[in-house]
Amino acid sequence: MRRSQKRPWNPWACGEPSAQRVAREGPAAKGNCCGGWENRRAAAILAASINREEQMDDPDIRQARTDLTAALRWAVRMGLHEGICNHFSVAVSPSGDRFLVNPYGLHWSEIRASDLLLVNADGSVEDGRDPPEATAFFIHSRLHLALPHARCVLHTHMPYATALTSLADPRLEPINQNGLRFHDRIAYDDDYNGLALDEGEGDRIARALGNKSVMFMANHGVMVLGASIWEAFDDLYYLERAAENQVLALSTGRPLKRVPEKLAALTASQIAATGAEQARHHFQALKRILDGEEPDYAL
Repeated sequence: MRRSQKRPWNPWACGEPSAQRVAREGPAAKGNCCGGWENRRAAAILAASINREEQMDDPDIRQARTDLTAALRWAVRMGLHEGICNHFSVAVSPSGDRFLVNPYGLHWSEIRASDLLLVNADGSVEDGRDPPEATAFFIHSRLHLALPHARCVLHTHMPYATALTSLADPRLEPINQNGLRFHDRIAYDDDYNGLALDEGEGDRIARALGNKSVMFMANHGVMVLGASIWEAFDDLYYLERAAENQVLALSTGRPLKRVPEKLAALTASQIAATGAEQARHHFQALKRILDGEEPDYAL
């Protein structure tokens, strides 16, 4: 599919080339354009300060902030992060048109609940000092809008799963119990399409995901969707464990022992029967550890 030719998103841009503004408005247009960034940024900061108290009074948003930050902190502890890149988000409105996402520029080990951005589907920031990183916005905003099951969206370049996406055949094989939980749940986007810098690419990813909850993105990384933060994070953790097992098994050079299709499907249904509850207990345990060792995450 050809990529959209839309200009890369920049919510602080003047909206058209300055030469066109000068031709239409005269020399004053330069002043308006050059000062536009500072004016819009100041307006965003003012709006954020006005909205923050009201938003922090919302118990659902406050809890979502705490939980998403816990997921970010634990991603660092588990080695699932990469620099200041990658992004986690969670929808906080029924339609998915409002969502929390980690801010660009902060290492995940230092992010606090109050640092998360509250973003609208049009790119405006309700709460936060700066716009989200462009690829985070164009991927997560479109998934939250298009896919009802994408309440939480986690995108990482975690080592072992990403190693599989670098292979000609990136399929997660049914060779261990951790991998069986993902039976018939993975979409494979086999064509790398560059950075996601427009809505068209976000929409393409949403279509490729369909009703699946995991995506292997060729030459790139993985995407995990969940009905809740704890379910998505539990899947992210076990996906990396399953991928690690497969990479280690492949490294022996010996044949893989695959679980038969019928048994793989049965095991997946057995795991799914208690999956949400198990994920909740797992995540609560992780938060208790953070409460004792890194309590500032919840600030």
